[in-house]
Amino acid sequence: MSKIADGPSRGDRPLGGGSRSDLRGGPPPIADGPSRGDRPLGGGSRSDLRGGPPQIADGPPRGDRPRGRVDIQEGPPLLSLEGVGKDYAKVATRGGQLRLVWDLLRGRGAAHVFRALDDVSFTLQRGASLGIIGENGAGKSTLLKIIAGVIPPTRGRVSVNGRVGALLELGSGFHPEYTGYANIELAAALLGLGPDEITGKRDEIVAFADIGEHIHEPIKHYSSGMVVRLGFAVATALRPDILITDEVLAVGDESFQKKCVAWMEQYLVDGGTLLLCSHSMYHIQKLCRHALWLRDGKAHGYGPAMDVTQAYLAFHEEKSARSREPIPMTAAAAAGVYAVQSLDLEPGEVLAQGDTLEMHGEVYSPDGRAPVVLIGVVRADGTPIYGVATDMEGVSPRRLAADRFAFDFALPGLALLPGKYVVRAHALDPEGVRLFDHVERTFIVTGASREMGFVRLPHRWHDSA
Repeated sequence: MSKIADGPSRGDRPLGGGSRSDLRGGPPPIADGPSRGDRPLGGGSRSDLRGGPPQIADGPPRGDRPRGRVDIQEGPPLLSLEGVGKDYAKVATRGGQLRLVWDLLRGRGAAHVFRALDDVSFTLQRGASLGIIGENGAGKSTLLKIIAGVIPPTRGRVSVNGRVGALLELGSGFHPEYTGYANIELAAALLGLGPDEITGKRDEIVAFADIGEHIHEPIKHYSSGMVVRLGFAVATALRPDILITDEVLAVGDESFQKKCVAWMEQYLVDGGTLLLCSHSMYHIQKLCRHALWLRDGKAHGYGPAMDVTQAYLAFHEEKSARSREPIPMTAAAAAGVYAVQSLDLEPGEVLAQGDTLEMHGEVYSPDGRAPVVLIGVVRADGTPIYGVATDMEGVSPRRLAADRFAFDFALPGLALLPGKYVVRAHALDPEGVRLFDHVERTFIVTGASREMGFVRLPHRWHDSA
């Protein structure tokens, strides 16, 4: 099992961008919070992905699991990959192309290659659902093409025991000069349907695509969304053993996305097997039990979809961030500035949703006056969530020495949703006007909530039954 690597955290700007008034700005955008990104997912180790391939099969029900879902785990796996890799020759000049051809004719491999995929292994049981996530260029589409049989792997072995329906590239299997009707017959024939089967499913395909009179027009006149509608309708009419989709939900409009999600949920309820590649972590969490994170062509993380997607979000939110450490007292004294000297968190860097988070620290005062301490909580990407200062509530740090003050702050019943966050302690002058310094510490809130936003607000539902 690969360990999810955390990037650094952003810490070079104060909460709200440097002034207290910034905290009163408009509401931050709602986004999914990151999660435990610095420990192996599923309790394994990095070597697990290089040993035997992980078994991907549905486990106990998750809270949003479709009712009646069929779990079929007996017999051989539908899909098995062992050490799969894919290389592409790197040719920059015409002379390089000739040398490549000559090397291939002599039975030698390309001298310079781009490794798009390397040492990916897993098995997929019937009824499982696996999300493939990763940055652009991580190897997701290459992996799906290998599974679908579009391209062969350079290394490793792929075994598929069932009919595969794949939606990989926009318009694949369609002829731009043919009408929608003609392309239905062409695509269905390429997918293995006989004439009688095509005739029996044509009306179903047309109804699902729902593109109106455009079905009689050539494909070249279709929008990208209309092409996806038709392609998805053809692929789903087959009821394949394994359905592979690559960013299909990113192209269609809102109503078509809902129709596709509803179809996939019913497909999984009926015992279908899904491989879903998407940049939408919401769809991965909603439709998939497990997720595989590809990074630079390698399996970077595998585990429950909730854990992997939250760690992936944490990685992106911390990509360009870095930590802030306290200013040494000698430097603060020489500069004549108020400076936070320490910041400690209890119970530590990891706590469960609803626990109490306590903060303790010390502040240096160059003139012996009690400074104002501002505590802020931000998301890992720096989005402000909450901030409060001692002078707002008539509190003063307690004096430890002529030039040192201590503060203690607690957040009982922490309402933050699971994810990775940063606490920032700011030192201000006694008037609370000038902000001199801040120190930050990262902490992780654990939990399995799929609620959206940053915090869990007290609420209740009124059942009309």
